[in-house]
Amino acid sequence: MLLVTTECVEGRKIDKVLGLVRGNTIRARHLGRDVMAGLRNIVGGEIKDYTRMLTQARDQAIERMVKEAEGLGANAVVGVRFTTSQTMSGAAEILAYGTAVRLKE
Repeated sequence: MLLVTTECVEGRKIDKVLGLVRGNTIRARHLGRDVMAGLRNIVGGEIKDYTRMLTQARDQAIERMVKEAEGLGANAVVGVRFTTSQTMSGAAEILAYGTAVRLKE
């Protein structure tokens, strides 16, 4: 599955637009991580536990988007974007979305 942030794929022609696809996940903070993050906030620097958590969340959102695109018969998703939103105190949603297409071979 080809994923691009552009609206087309250079050198390839879109045979069919299959529609919007998306994948999301909601992750909550962990009390233990919050304590360490608070300490890191005092001394500065990267909060590696949160970086890992957000990387995993993005990967899961992409995986779910790809699964939905494959279900439509797509071989690519164009215009891929990410968005985040706070769903409740201490929890955030990561959403990956784009347009599923079938590219000519």
